Amino acid sequence: MHVVYPAVVAALLFSIGIYGVLARRNAILVLMSVELMLGGVNLNLVVFDIWLRDRLHGGQALALFTIVIAAAEVGLGLAIALLVFRTSRTIDVDAPRDRREDRGPADDEDGSAAAAPAAAGAEAEPGAQ
Repeated sequence: MHVVYPAVVAALLFSIGIYGVLARRNAILVLMSVELMLGGVNLNLVVFDIWLRDRLHGGQALALFTIVIAAAEVGLGLAIALLVFRTSRTIDVDAPRDRREDRGPADDEDGSAAAAPAAAGAEAEPGAQ
């Protein structure tokens, strides 16, 4: 078996995953794209492990490790997506950032602006009198 064919497939999977992470706004589609990227990495690990004829099978052990990490990532990612959906009623990735930008830097937690001191304008430029 040539190592080129699986390596090209793995590169395509990884490229599609990168495109999905960068171009999508939906949190579920971003998680699916990350899984595509991990699938491409796993395919490369196993193929190069077989190609190098490693006696310890380090590539396959690393592939199993990344599968476990991917399962944990899916669980946490879906939990975070559900939490964001419950609070903002959307799974748009930019929604929490947009909602945070609506608040000013001097806003309190309840949304009311803090009162600025009256002498703040006079102290801004000490030599401008």
